[in-house]
Amino acid sequence: MTPEVSPARLMGRVEALGRIGALDGGGVCRLALTDADKAGRDWLVSEMRDLGMSVFVDAIGNIWGIRPGQRAGAPVMVGSHIDSVATGGIYDGALGVLGGLEVVTALNVAGIETETPVAVAAFTNEEGARFAPDMMGSGVHQGALVLEEMLTVQATDGSGVVGEELDRIGYRGNDAPITPAAYLELHIEQGPVLEAEGVRIGAVTGVQGIHWTEFVVEGQTNHAGTTPMALRRDAGQVAMRIGLEADQIAADAGPPQVATVGVFEISPGLVNVVPERARLTVDLRNTDGAALVAATERLIGRAEAFAAEAGCVLTHRPLARFAPVEFDARLVDRVEAAARTRQLSVKRMPSGAGHDAQMFAPNCPTAMIFVPSQNGLSHNIKEHSEEADIVAGTQVLLDLVCDLAGASS
Repeated sequence: MTPEVSPARLMGRVEALGRIGALDGGGVCRLALTDADKAGRDWLVSEMRDLGMSVFVDAIGNIWGIRPGQRAGAPVMVGSHIDSVATGGIYDGALGVLGGLEVVTALNVAGIETETPVAVAAFTNEEGARFAPDMMGSGVHQGALVLEEMLTVQATDGSGVVGEELDRIGYRGNDAPITPAAYLELHIEQGPVLEAEGVRIGAVTGVQGIHWTEFVVEGQTNHAGTTPMALRRDAGQVAMRIGLEADQIAADAGPPQVATVGVFEISPGLVNVVPERARLTVDLRNTDGAALVAATERLIGRAEAFAAEAGCVLTHRPLARFAPVEFDARLVDRVEAAARTRQLSVKRMPSGAGHDAQMFAPNCPTAMIFVPSQNGLSHNIKEHSEEADIVAGTQVLLDLVCDLAGASS
């Protein structure tokens, strides 16, 4: 009996998790390690246990559900995250975890045993919206980030520390990390390409590099009317020049270089007062690692020059530094083949967004499956993917798991 995805069952779970942290008007707010995140975790653990899975939590709060195989050994792992940005959609990250639950459910319903175990994982703080860096849980698990350092990270809004918040919500575990034989991640594209080209499945070839940098500028408060421009130490003006330089770097480099100023704060924030302090973050991304490093070095160098010219003091620190990664070529081929077997159109493509999968890529065969995002929207309460596309992507995931884990009835 070939296991098949149940659209009603899959979408029922999408809707159920989407009600946790739901926002008026749509979307969710499940920032990492908040009460809403705890509620989502509790729901997920309950679902895993109902499926007969063994559930574990590691020291950074990653959740693992294990369906045993006919023999012990490294599992085929599927997963993603359930934390969101403050105004997120119900599919980003969640689809990868819920697709994993559907894989296990379909195997159970069909009475299928796999030779090797199958694991479903939900990783802590993938978004980085409350704690930087992003991909924290998967990064710790795969050795790219240091556990002890991550446990001391303070929230960007000062609302808590990772280790303390894990304790508060009851999700600081201590189980040994699980080493997968392969890692697969189902995800919405979070971009417009698949929809624009009428393609059902993205076979993701890799993830572009990400550099996040925080800049803090210290100047001097003064009267906006009586202080001549040449005699000001205006932190706000310096910050604006840094933001414009980021935009110019992307324009000069051209695609695929992108730049985003995601946070911009000035103090005291009064209409008639020269700002004494400014803080901004810049997100630079590129598929070319050397070009990304050069862009970051140019931005920091220019920022230092702007501050010196204005008589201000500049400090900066990296919030995230992730090099571009390529996924396993043979596994990407298998994603493409699985889609074609189901008579689904498929496109090989890189990911512009960061994902937990990029942490696994250096250490085990890794691949991702994309499904279209309506209007290319993500990190937006109007984020949407069609049910037919979600089901198709999950079926490709299920077929691959059966292939990799050695399914037999």
